[in-house]
Amino acid sequence: MAKRNKILLIDDDNNLRKVIAHNLKNEGFEVVAKSDGVSGVSAFDSNKIDVVVTDLRLPDIDGMEVLRRIKKIDNSIPIIMITAFGTIEQAVSALKEGAFDYITKPFNRDELAIVVKRAFEFKELKGENLRLKKELYEKFSFDLIVHKSEIMKKIIELLKRIAQTESTVLIEGESGTGKELFAKAIHYNSARKNAPFVTVNCAAIPDELMESELFGHSKGAFTGAMHDRKGKFESADGGTIFLDEVGDLKPNLQAKILRVLQEKCIDKIGSDNEIEVDVRVVAATNRNLKEMVEKNEFREDLYYRLCVVPVKVPPLRERREDIPLLIEHFKKIKENARRLNFSDEAMQILINYDWKGNVRELENLIERMAIVKTDNLVTPEDLPYEIRKFNMNQRQFKIDFPESGISLDEVEKEIIIQALEKNNWNQAATARFLKISRPTLMYRMEKYSITKSQ
Repeated sequence: MAKRNKILLIDDDNNLRKVIAHNLKNEGFEVVAKSDGVSGVSAFDSNKIDVVVTDLRLPDIDGMEVLRRIKKIDNSIPIIMITAFGTIEQAVSALKEGAFDYITKPFNRDELAIVVKRAFEFKELKGENLRLKKELYEKFSFDLIVHKSEIMKKIIELLKRIAQTESTVLIEGESGTGKELFAKAIHYNSARKNAPFVTVNCAAIPDELMESELFGHSKGAFTGAMHDRKGKFESADGGTIFLDEVGDLKPNLQAKILRVLQEKCIDKIGSDNEIEVDVRVVAATNRNLKEMVEKNEFREDLYYRLCVVPVKVPPLRERREDIPLLIEHFKKIKENARRLNFSDEAMQILINYDWKGNVRELENLIERMAIVKTDNLVTPEDLPYEIRKFNMNQRQFKIDFPESGISLDEVEKEIIIQALEKNNWNQAATARFLKISRPTLMYRMEKYSITKSQ
């Protein structure tokens, strides 16, 4: 049996109350009818009410007080006020306090039915909106970021702390490491989560359009400006703006971004009026901004404004233990990929691969396997040639032994040095590459007096 939408009707006029209740029941609604405000609020508290219809003038508390009390119990409930001509001003005040609408006496059956149906549509739309927001918050929950590596655990703990602040954030990392995912996680776990999250790809927008894109323009500001247009900063007011690939901004725009961070206001193109904006800035780059500052390619003052809290996202090759988990995750979310099983040999090849495109490259591989594989087992032969070739190159290990013999310690020392160089002297990554613990690596480095200067 389909659920009937329930209306709470409060009116002290017995005849009018009976007529309204009768008409609403004929429209298919269930009606709980009360003659005064106190019993009406009590009925709301003890019933699952969807919409409230109340007269403004009641014998005990008035309709305004009913509105306030019900809104304290459930702020999402649409409340329709019934008013006489002389109390329209009061009805308008009720709208300001959160009433959905009002209807003026005398009214006919159709007028009331239209307003009530609109209230139900509004409630359903609001409920759907809340459901979608809940899904969004859950999607970007820190707990759902796929990882098991210690380095990612530390980053996620840092992101959790960052989300509780208003600080500007700079996320640094190679392409495909998930910088936008982390930016969204910061936003949707912050106090700004109900406000907009606006993304700007600074590398994708032509230079001549970027200023208008960021700050907007007034009608007639330039040829083709046929109307006023909001920029991304104004659209993000109250929320977060994500400046992706911020290192690609030209110097003139760097200066304007700096002003927004300092003054909390923007200038539209073609307008003399400043517009205040309340926006949190999260920036990201795959470039070395510090080096760019040293080369005068990026403003030093902007760099330090952006880099209040730096987050360095590691490449996938520095968190290899996360690869099997990520593969399982992508199998679940990619069409037709759940059926795939990777052989031990294939999985090991994927763990050993360097993943220049990082997590995005791994995701694309799983999608590719789901499309091209007709059976369920993925073996080394199924993997792309460049991945198999990398693995074969890694396995080539040939030593030319001199006639006079060779020192095992010297061989071990040389292997460690080469492994460190391959991994940019990152000890954790090198230890994983050599399949030894980090303390073991540090012990051998000390034993052979290995330092970066070598």
